[in-house]
Amino acid sequence: MREAELWRRLESVLGKAYAQAWAGQVVLSDIGGRTVIEALSAGVDRKQIWRAAWAKLELPVRDR
Repeated sequence: MREAELWRRLESVLGKAYAQAWAGQVVLSDIGGRTVIEALSAGVDRKQIWRAAWAKLELPVRDR
């Protein structure tokens, strides 16, 4: 998954303005206790980041 796709998915769920704030504030245990932005900076696989966000947001299976 490309980073642009990750952002597109977050924005579709959270809205463009809130997605950026959420990605910088919410710590996700599934990616080592990092935020989305920290995980991206650390080089964590973007698909793994999306799966962690998907789980935290309790999204339906179709959005996985």
